[in-house]
Order: sequence, then structure tokens, then C-alpha cells
Amino acid sequence: MIMTTTSTVEGYKVTDYRGIVVGEAIMGANVVRDFFAGITDIIGGRSGAYESKLQDARDTAMAELEQRAAAQGANAVIGIDLDYEVVGDSMLMVSVSGTAVILQ
Repeated sequence: MIMTTTSTVEGYKVTDYRGIVVGEAIMGANVVRDFFAGITDIIGGRSGAYESKLQDARDTAMAELEQRAAAQGANAVIGIDLDYEVVGDSMLMVSVSGTAVILQ
């Protein structure tokens, strides 16, 4: 399935709009990971633990978006928007939305 942030796909024509689709993922970061991420923040550098969690959440949300588009009979999702939020003290939320379409 073609999935893009753009509203068009070069070489294809949108022949049908199937509606807005959304995928969400909320993932908790455990206490040990929080502790080591805090140390990384103090001494500098990147927090690999949080980067990995963000990647997992993004992959999960994108997979959910793709499944919902396929359930609507779409072969592509255009205009994808990714949003990131922190929920509570240590929950990471990724929300992905786009328009399910049929391309030809």
C-alpha cells in the first residue's frame, strides 16, 4: 500500500476517496528505562531507549492506519499527518491520520 504525506502521488490518479483513517499507539516507558534516560539527559547525548520506543509507537500506529485503509478497500493513504504527545508522566502517544483512497 502506498502511504505518503503528500496529497498526490506522481504517476497515479485518485479515482475514489474512501474516507479519513486513523492509527494510534500509546506505549509506556518503564521505570528502569526512565532512570537511564534521565542519566543520558544529565550527561548529554541521545536517549536510545526513548528513540526506540518512539519508533515502536510510530510503526504500530502506521500499521493500524494501513489496516484500517485496507478494510475500507483503499490501496493508498495520502495526506498522512503524524502527531506525538506525552500522556501522563511516562506514556508516549503517536497518532497518525490520512485519507484512504484508490489510486490508478
